[in-house]
Amino acid sequence: MLKLTPAERSELRSEAHALKPIVLIGEAGLSPSVIKEIDAGLNAHGLIKVRVFGDDREARIAMYDTICAELKAAPVQHIGKLLVIYRPKIEGTKETKLVKKGRGMREVTIVKPSPSGTKKPTVSKVMVKGNERVTQGGNVKRAKPRQTSAKKSALGNS
Repeated sequence: MLKLTPAERSELRSEAHALKPIVLIGEAGLSPSVIKEIDAGLNAHGLIKVRVFGDDREARIAMYDTICAELKAAPVQHIGKLLVIYRPKIEGTKETKLVKKGRGMREVTIVKPSPSGTKKPTVSKVMVKGNERVTQGGNVKRAKPRQTSAKKSALGNS
């Protein structure tokens, strides 16, 4: 089981406040499929909330300890039927790279259904500039120019 300092735990509690539970544990209890789902949630998010349906407090505490021990995670908070669990994200395999918005050209695939609905949809690849977007209908539109404040332009000209 992972250990956290009180300061780290406090910061994680504040982050978890806005989260919604992503795993629900029902009457069947802590099955292997539930543990697998919690593991997937920890891999994806790092900090998750789990809701346990059941009135037995001792059973919830036992589940909390079992989850943290099996998945090498840290218990952050246990309030009522909500469990907050943390495990640092693993760097590597399926990490999403941040793409800078509005810079350079990018290739977009546009799929338009046939008008009659019986033929194959038409697929086309289009190069789109940074300030352009593809609408729902598959048309390319240029973004509107940024609005300037009338007050700022009046002050700049004086």
